[in-house]
Amino acid sequence: MKTLHKVAVVVLTALTLLVLSRYIRPAQAQNPQISIDEVIASGFTKPLQLTHAGDGSNRIFVVEQPGTIRIIQDGTVLPNPFLDLSHLTQDVGERGLLGLAFHPDYADNGFFYVNYTRVADGATIVARYTVSTTDPLSANPDSALTLLTVDQPEGNHNGGHLAFGPDGYLYIGMGDGGGGGDPHANGQDPTTLHGALLRIDVDGASAYAIPPDNPYLGTAGRDEIWAIGLRNPWRFSFDRSEGDLYIADVGQSAWEMIYFQPAGTPGGQNYGWNCLEGSHEFDWGPECENVAFTDPLTEYAHSETGPGVRASVTGGYVYRGSRYPVLEGRYFYGDFVSGHIWSFDTHDIPEVVPVVELETNLGISTFGEDEAGELYVVDWRGGTIHRLAAVDLFEPTHFIRLPILFRSQ
Repeated sequence: MKTLHKVAVVVLTALTLLVLSRYIRPAQAQNPQISIDEVIASGFTKPLQLTHAGDGSNRIFVVEQPGTIRIIQDGTVLPNPFLDLSHLTQDVGERGLLGLAFHPDYADNGFFYVNYTRVADGATIVARYTVSTTDPLSANPDSALTLLTVDQPEGNHNGGHLAFGPDGYLYIGMGDGGGGGDPHANGQDPTTLHGALLRIDVDGASAYAIPPDNPYLGTAGRDEIWAIGLRNPWRFSFDRSEGDLYIADVGQSAWEMIYFQPAGTPGGQNYGWNCLEGSHEFDWGPECENVAFTDPLTEYAHSETGPGVRASVTGGYVYRGSRYPVLEGRYFYGDFVSGHIWSFDTHDIPEVVPVVELETNLGISTFGEDEAGELYVVDWRGGTIHRLAAVDLFEPTHFIRLPILFRSQ
């Protein structure tokens, strides 16, 4: 009987470890060292975004603010642009070609979407284009289908980022309409598309349909809105593994913010602008009372003196690549002015502790993700693309940490 008991214990222990192995992983270094020294491509003019088509080609697409989309294929920048919209937009201040997103079924339908400011009046245009039927390295410039036209009262705070969520809907970042301090009172107004994150169904109609669970559907607010209270969301992303949403919002005069929405939670968040700048009162009035605001996951203060003046956040991505396991599950973001790069471990949400990973002299306009989940840093000033890399590839394995499945929300 003792022998049978021992065998049973061994079997149960083995089964327990097998089950637990699905929910535990080796611990990561608390402060992994990173590098952006490797330049994978150069010669770009004011690059603003880096993305991929998800079609298995492993090509990298780079958006240039003056109006062109360039392709990096097998480490080489192709001489001809994928699409040239320079005649439709104008590279002035914060205006230009600002966003690009490929349809999740791009390999089959050839659809992709752009966000630019119109040369005539600065209005935001969101349009769909189609790849050429004869050349996969070129888009059809005559295939434009305009989805949205949004007037812009000022020349700044256009937002501009586009991304498809894990739900298949297209998300669109819209700034508050510009000026300082939200003079047009758009941030807290759900009847305008300004100062909001939009969410539309590009497969539901000739232009777009409204997802049935959008929070303002059937109310006094605009049906396209998913969240309000944003000043100028400069890059947002979905964690390709967990589906969580991270939004970087550029502050006014004191604070820069990262907001977080767990996957599967409903829309309707109010991020506070301009009642709040992050978690701090800005233009607080009676209309701000009794409103349920969503605080940032983390924020950092502007620095006015000393080296590396911090003043404008650039959102990034959660690392899900395979080249650098020590970086797995860390969210990276930066500052356009100072070139600082921060990260935090997403397994620690909501008690994240961001650390300064690197101080650079880059004008970080965007981070980017390739098909394999590797991350890149884009230098707007220098026109270069850098791969984000880990310096120390040794990952400690002497203890384990419970995974994101068990984190508190």
